[in-house]
Order: sequence, then structure tokens, then C-alpha cells
Amino acid sequence: MTATVTDIAFSPLLPLWLLIPFAAIIVLLIIYGVVRGAPGMAWRTLVLAALALAMANPSLIEERREALPDIALIVVDESASQTIGERDEQTQVALDAMLERFERLNNLETRVVTVDALSALDDDGLPASGTALFAPIRQALADVPREAVSGAVLITDGEVHDAPETLEAFGVDAPVHVLLTGERQEVDRRLVLLEAPRYGIVDQPTKVAFRVEDSNDPTGTAEVTLTSPGVSPVTHTVPIGQRYEIYFSLDRAGMSMVELDLAARPNELTDINNRVVLAVNGVREDLKVLLITGEVHTGERVWRNTLKADPAVELVHFTILRPPEKQDGTPIRELSLISFPVRELFEMKLLDFDLIIFDRYRKRGVIPEQYLENIAEYVLEGGAMLVAAGPDFGTQLGLHTTVLGDLMPAIPTGDVTEYGYNILPTDTGRRHPVTADLPGAQDELPAWGRWFRQVDATAPTGEVLLDGYEGQPLLILQRVGEGRVAQLLSDHAWLWARGYEGGGPQQELLRRLAHWLMKEPELEENAIRVSAIGNRLTIIRQSLDDQAGEVTVIAPSGEQATATLTNDAPGRSSTEIRVSEAGLYRVTDGDLETIVTVGELNPREWRDPRAKTEMLQPIVEATGGGITWISDERLPTVRQVAAERDRSGQGWIGVLDHGRFVVRGIDNTPLLPAWLALLLIVGGLAMAWRAEGR
Repeated sequence: MTATVTDIAFSPLLPLWLLIPFAAIIVLLIIYGVVRGAPGMAWRTLVLAALALAMANPSLIEERREALPDIALIVVDESASQTIGERDEQTQVALDAMLERFERLNNLETRVVTVDALSALDDDGLPASGTALFAPIRQALADVPREAVSGAVLITDGEVHDAPETLEAFGVDAPVHVLLTGERQEVDRRLVLLEAPRYGIVDQPTKVAFRVEDSNDPTGTAEVTLTSPGVSPVTHTVPIGQRYEIYFSLDRAGMSMVELDLAARPNELTDINNRVVLAVNGVREDLKVLLITGEVHTGERVWRNTLKADPAVELVHFTILRPPEKQDGTPIRELSLISFPVRELFEMKLLDFDLIIFDRYRKRGVIPEQYLENIAEYVLEGGAMLVAAGPDFGTQLGLHTTVLGDLMPAIPTGDVTEYGYNILPTDTGRRHPVTADLPGAQDELPAWGRWFRQVDATAPTGEVLLDGYEGQPLLILQRVGEGRVAQLLSDHAWLWARGYEGGGPQQELLRRLAHWLMKEPELEENAIRVSAIGNRLTIIRQSLDDQAGEVTVIAPSGEQATATLTNDAPGRSSTEIRVSEAGLYRVTDGDLETIVTVGELNPREWRDPRAKTEMLQPIVEATGGGITWISDERLPTVRQVAAERDRSGQGWIGVLDHGRFVVRGIDNTPLLPAWLALLLIVGGLAMAWRAEGR
């Protein structure tokens, strides 16, 4: 809008230090003439006044001004806590009303800023912790001069975690008003973590400390259920308002999620903050492996070096050098060999081991049948066994003829092949994490060195990952009961270690094999893995089949969405989705399930989601704004006010009118042109001379 403003300006012909004395002399002369009663004094006054006015050089200034609009913000909080009850409906009603009121005001531009829990960034450009409204305000005003900011209206439940407390911290001298969603005196019960472990030793107690808070009942008791992996949920009766400690144990290494669930109370605001999730990284104090080598052979050192290279592995290795049937007449006192501690290993300390490896072991009377039965029970109850077969495995001396044979997936035919052969991953092997990512595994013919011995066998059960001579099974994995079994039907892995014909990924293969047997999560062949970057989830489904399928994504608020996976590699399908809440997400395909956190694991947003004024009160008071509860059903009117006037009052809120403008044109008209000044001076002098002549 353009307006014309008229004003009078002076452009003195003399400097002020000369003009002021000159005007003073004129005034004195006029006074002197009046006092002495000099004739023609009126004309002399006209001449002197015209002379003084000519020296002042007045002019009429007409400015054509174009008004510049002020900027007002309406900040809409769409964080997760705004979905509680009728808050989202209240937000929409308030937004529509404010837009309608702002449109009535002159020379005002309104900007709407919508903020959710994941779109907000803090002042450092990082994802904000909790609800951040003032960082988006600063971003929205980045291109606006500070003198153009008219004010801001926040439509929120008051759960704002980046509110400045002073006007200096805010950086803008403009009113901040709050339209508060929610209801007064809301009731909520919640869990407050006091001590949350980040790490825990597998199979050892780990402590978590918390407190139950209830806004309506600070005393009494509540029920809290602990759910940890591999253990049935346990419910505790907890005193409200007091510190309480619970101990749990992790059953595996890697990241585990432990949940605490607080029983809801009647008429509770929300039960989302009744659940706390702990991401606890399980760490094995050590991985205890028992390696039993049946006889000295070239590949014995390969197993030892591979296992000893892993600092997490505690290896106990026995090589049977002197079987009981060996009788050569050497006196016992002259033997330096220790006796094999069969009873100690396979009865007293068997459960201390995570993995038992039989390397070219055969029946020689060293381990009695009753201890082999102990090993079979150990595997069925969750232990792990690896059989690296030598030539004797295909004979009646092989372990397959013992009770352990019932646990093995491969059955030897009785023949042993001793020809060079190439090793090929099977279709399953190209999908299984143990072998899929080995260098060259996806090639039609991997560039791996040949082996020269293999025990011929059939594999009616289990998963065959590698084929050997004429497509016969070479590496087979199988789950039995709660435990796992693997068979490697050759003792020539050492050829890869020595680089024969280019070698192969021997150390990585054996390492993965051992860790799969010890149930490392990253090597699970059927699993859903999810990673979160910002507000995007990358979902990967690892499977031994090629069916992509769909997964269900369950948000922290309980809302469910379906995501379709796309095959992108053998046994692997994936997708990427955008999410809008912070907290714990569950992803499941009906059989498999995993969880992932977006932003904070237990968001500040849900720690106390009751509508409140405390967080915003300091900045509202510092800027002269006002707070209105939308539930009072009377939204305030909006006025434009000057900066020095009140900025809010009963039933109204104000935005500043800075009166900014830009001048588009100026017309300058002299009020006393030179010809007119000359006419007045000469005419006045003539009339004064005439008056004196009478």
C-alpha cells in the first residue's frame, strides 16, 4: 500500500552558527524599532522577516511511501504428545481462528511453522531432544530483520524443551503468546529411570533403578513388569514415589532390549510413558571354547590360531597324543604327558563352555559314552558343537556312531575322496550370513584354492552352505533343541591358510562359523534388521528364501503401518520409510520381530506429557505475551500495538506494528521562491521609505 506524507523542511543558506546570530539581530532590531516608535515599522518587520525566512530556505516535502509488512509467526506443535486426547482437534481450531484474525490486520504477513518431534533441529543443527519450538522459530526468522518481527503465537501443550528464559536469550523483542492445548489438572502415572545400564555381562545380574510417579496419588503401590530376552516376564509390586531396583540377566551377546511396564491407572492421560525400554549391550566376559584334537595333524594349528586371534575367546585345547590302548612299555614315571581330565571337563565344568569343537576326533576310549551323553544333553539345552571331520569320521570309529550322531545333520557313506576339488557355495550358502559375504562367494566359481580330501556323506537334514567334490555337502549347519551343530567334512582348511593356489577366506569362515554356533545376532540366517538415521528407517529382512513380503511397523504411540520389501540380493530384501515419532519402533513380519529407536529411546516428550505452563512462562512474561487455555472455549482477539504499549490483556493478544516503509518518491516545493523573497524585500523597503516620508 502506497501513501503520501507531507512535511516542511528547512535548508539554511548559511551555517547555523551564522544564521542564529543573524536571526537574533533581526529580532533585536524589530524590538528596538517598536520601542522607539519608528514610522513604517510594520513594513520594516515584513522586510526583516522575509530576509530571515529566505536565509532559512523552507520547502514543502511530499514523500510517496510504500508500507513494508511486519512478520508474525504461528507455530504449530505437532509433536507426539499433541496426539493425546483432543489436543490435535484443539490445535486445528486454534490455528483456523488465528489465521482468520491475522488476515484482518493491515500490513502484516503471517507465516505458519509446523514442528514435529523429528523435524526440529537444535541450535547446533542436530536432532532436537524432546520438543523444540524455538529453534524452528529462529530458522523461520533467519531472513527477517529483527525490527520487522511482530510476534509469535505458539499452539502447543506446553511440553517445550528449548524455551529461552530471558529476552536476551530469545534474541527478538517481540511478544510470544501461547495457546495451550489439553485440559487443566490432567492425571498421569509414569516411570522415571534413575539408573539405566548401557552394558551388561551375559548371564550375570545387571541392575536397573527407577521410580514410579503419580500426579494424583503420591503414595501407595503399583505393579511393574520386567521383560528381558530369554526370560518369562516378572511382575514386581513397587511403592510409588520411592527408588526401586530390579536385577535381570542377559542371555546373549549383542544389543538386547529390556522393558519395564507400569500397570495403568483408571482415567490416566496416556499409558505410553508407562513403559521404559533399555537398550543394553550384552558383553560376554569371555567366550569359552573347548577344542579337542584327536591326533596331531597339519590343520591343528589352524583352529588354534583362528580361535586365539579373537581376544574374546578363552580357549582350552587338548590334543590326544597317547590314547589308553597305546602300550609301549614306557614306565609311567617317565611320561611327561598329563592325563586327559575327562570327568572335570565333561561332568563338572561342561556347562562353562560356549562351544565344543571335535577336530579329527575318533573313538579311542578317551571319552566314555556316558560323557558323550552329557555333551548331547548340553547341546540340546542350548550348547554348541562343531565337528571338523578327518578320514576316520567315515569309519566305525567316527563320532557319528555315538549318541552325538543323532545330533549331526550329515551321515557319512563310508568313503573318503582324496582328489582336488573346488569349493562352491550352495544357493543357501549365498544367502546365509556365515558364507554369503565371504570374498568371492557370490561369484559363479569363487577364486578359492582347492582342497584334496573330503568325507563323503549325505545331509538329509540341516542347511548345506558349501559343496565339495561332485556337489557333495562340505559344510552343514543345524539347530537341534535349543542348541546348534555344525559339520565341516574335511580337514584341509589349512590349505587356504597357507595360500595354496591363492588360498581362501579360511580365517573369516572359521570365525563366522564359531560365532554363529555361539548365537551371535549378526549371523542369524532369518532375521529382521532395522537401522535409524534421522527420521528414516532402513529395514532389511535376512532370509534363506527370496520372498520379499511385507513387514508391519508399530510406532511408539501404537499406530501401525505396512511396508513392502524389495529383493536386492540373494536372501535379502529391504525398504526405507519415513517416520514421524521419536521413541521405540517394532518391526515384524508375523514370525520375526525386532525393535529400533528413533531419536531418544525414552523421549523427554513422554516423561510428563501433562499440559503445563511452567516451561513457557518465563519467555512469555519477558516478552509481554499471554497464555490462553484453548479448553476455556474463548480464544483471544488480536490487536496491532506499538512497541511501548501493553502487548496482551484480558481476552486479547497483541502483535507489534513497527510502521515500517520504504520511500518510492519525493517532491520538493520551495515555500519562498527567490522572486517572491525579492518582491517582499524590495516592496517592503519601498513602503517603509514612503511611510517615513510622510
